[in-house]
Amino acid sequence: MPGIDESLLEAMRLPGARGASVVDWISGLALGAVGDAPGGDAEATAAETAELARLATESGALALTGGGGASDGEPGGESGKEPPVEDLIITNADSYHLLRFVTTTFDSTVFVHLWLDRGEGNLALARIRLAEMADRLVLG
Repeated sequence: MPGIDESLLEAMRLPGARGASVVDWISGLALGAVGDAPGGDAEATAAETAELARLATESGALALTGGGGASDGEPGGESGKEPPVEDLIITNADSYHLLRFVTTTFDSTVFVHLWLDRGEGNLALARIRLAEMADRLVLG
């Protein structure tokens, strides 16, 4: 099972990948980063994307609507609780930003941020591969 560094290098092999990072959305700290960062500052990007992740995960409007997860009446701090959002996709004129939340056996507050060039990247492929990568990611 790959760790953070191996997972980030795997993400960078995706067509159009500009940069990737693993971020804790509570603290806003990058646990690892590779490639370029939007604006040139990986730590600032981590803090800004963590704010987006925090808003998405804490939003009642984005909570699960059907069976499963926290909407089933599970207590908030139970181990293995999945975030209410699987991923966020942000598009702009020249790139895609994909934030994939990592589900672990403990309450995970980590996501993977992948920055893709819009002309060279394949958003659908990146989303599938990032989900596979996040499922295999070993934190610690």
